[in-house]
Amino acid sequence: MTDQEIIKTFQDVGALLDGHFVLRSKLHSDKFFQAALLFKYPDIAEKLCRTLAERMKGLGAETVISPAVGGILVGQELARALKIQAIFADKENDELVLKRGFTIRKGEKIIVAEDVVTKGGRVQQTIDLVRSFGGDPVAVGIITDRSGGTVGFGIPLFSLIKLNLPTYQPEECPLCKQGIPVVRPGSKS
Repeated sequence: MTDQEIIKTFQDVGALLDGHFVLRSKLHSDKFFQAALLFKYPDIAEKLCRTLAERMKGLGAETVISPAVGGILVGQELARALKIQAIFADKENDELVLKRGFTIRKGEKIIVAEDVVTKGGRVQQTIDLVRSFGGDPVAVGIITDRSGGTVGFGIPLFSLIKLNLPTYQPEECPLCKQGIPVVRPGSKS
């Protein structure tokens, strides 16, 4: 799929939103990618994740891990396309932990999957969790990189698409200065 086809798909399913948003990173933006709306359509989500998985073949990964909640569906679909297993990390006191009988073996090659990355805090927490068990994070796979290409994790990063969406520090946000009401989208709403 081309970038234009991917963006059109995001728009067609209502996943690329316009407005005034506070992101999980605490930055403000006039655009928000709500991946959950994309995953309302399993056939479309499967196709997009299969496209991402094609870019990630040959890594020798055995498992995909995702941080709850946003990355779980991405991880499931990536694992399906790559024919490997999928697990996820739960949030507990704003930390990520393994529960539900999930384990990571020493040396296990793992892909970290997430829906959207702006600053990459949750992805880095997931990488750190994998390493704390002796696992080997071999790559990060995300649907949307909205970092402007600035985020890095010291391992290969694969994204379905890079969106150059503006972000602002709250004190410098032109939308705030215009008095436009702010929305906190994502899993908190």
